Amino acid sequence: MRQKSFRPFLTGVLFVSFFLALSFAVAPQLHERIHKDATTTQHECAVTLIASGKYQQSDAPALVSAPRLLIAVSPNPGLHPIWVPAPFLSACVFEHAPPTVS
Repeated sequence: MRQKSFRPFLTGVLFVSFFLALSFAVAPQLHERIHKDATTTQHECAVTLIASGKYQQSDAPALVSAPRLLIAVSPNPGLHPIWVPAPFLSACVFEHAPPTVS
């Protein structure tokens, strides 16, 4: 008799805790009320695992840097293009098969 009443109780507790973790994953403000260190990168609990979509280990937060200013570079007038022959052109002998009549 005792085992029959324990299973539904345990199932209810598990469902309630899972739905609480889901609600805290959706609302980060509620999660911060429970855990004061919820905004740190090292914080890991059931809510952060559910929010990341993984159950073993959550990903590190993406590092986003500010965009850098690109400076347009004009060609240097002191540089002149020079034609350099390709070194593999001397190996063109190896391109052909041996003659059919040898």
